[in-house]
Amino acid sequence: MARPPHRAGAPALLRGGAMQIDLIDTFLDLCETRNFNRTAERLGVTQSTVSGRVQSLEKALECRLFRRSRSGTHLTGEGRRFEAHARSLRHGWVEARRAVAAAPEAGLTLRLGIQHDLVIAHLGEWFHTLRGALPEAGFYIEVDYSTQICTEVLEGGLDLGIVFTPKAHPDLQIESLGDVAVDMVTTTPANVADIAPGDYFLPNYAPAFFATHRTLLPKLSAARVSSGSHAVLSGLLKAVGGATYLLAESAAELSAAGLCQPVPDAPRIVQPVHAVLHLRNRHRAPHRRMLVLIRTKIGARNGADAAQTENCK
Repeated sequence: MARPPHRAGAPALLRGGAMQIDLIDTFLDLCETRNFNRTAERLGVTQSTVSGRVQSLEKALECRLFRRSRSGTHLTGEGRRFEAHARSLRHGWVEARRAVAAAPEAGLTLRLGIQHDLVIAHLGEWFHTLRGALPEAGFYIEVDYSTQICTEVLEGGLDLGIVFTPKAHPDLQIESLGDVAVDMVTTTPANVADIAPGDYFLPNYAPAFFATHRTLLPKLSAARVSSGSHAVLSGLLKAVGGATYLLAESAAELSAAGLCQPVPDAPRIVQPVHAVLHLRNRHRAPHRRMLVLIRTKIGARNGADAAQTENCK
């Protein structure tokens, strides 16, 4: 029996029976950087390797994907049409690898990415709730910053991201989970007017937080020491002394331990928290269940914080 016609470029994507996912990774990175040198640096390969991968992919698809000129690298019409399919291929590949590598005792493994600054105050409570509500599931928990978490969700490495600053993308579903409270504390009794910028550690948890802080406290926004890490700010406060904004739970804990005290006339700032998930997962029951549980926990914690603040007045 005669074999069906063989497309000349097929081995580029399926070589030796194995999916050449590095071709897809290279294509998607070039879609973002539009620069062969930059993509080579990010992927840890040579520029000639990047060029070779693009040529292999173009050969397999029998079309040009990029157009290079003095003004830079641009997607062709075929490249733009292939981009969505490439993301789908990448996501499907990651999902397949996760499925075959899942712990045998777990019927489902859910991968959760959490903003660094939420871990100390919230992770334990959230995980206890999630494990109780989804006892048949296994969990993988990753801690990172918003941009990387959004990238991992987009590429299929994470099922759900809990972030301060979501990165908009056509393939991502972004939902509000509520707000977390952030309070100013000081190691030396003082009102806001008494705190000098030189004694203040400027928090930069997220662009929205920083903008609100600058509007409410313009003088302190000129502080010379700044950090976007809650752990760094807390550590500086305990080691050096001064004033800063911490998540309400941490501020209350340190105050109860006698390490600092609230600044009585400082405004409380709220930081929005968002969930990020791939569009493919937006209607799946386990993902919706996780969203509901975490949103409920944030709402309950906000109510408790408000009551505690009212009692302290």
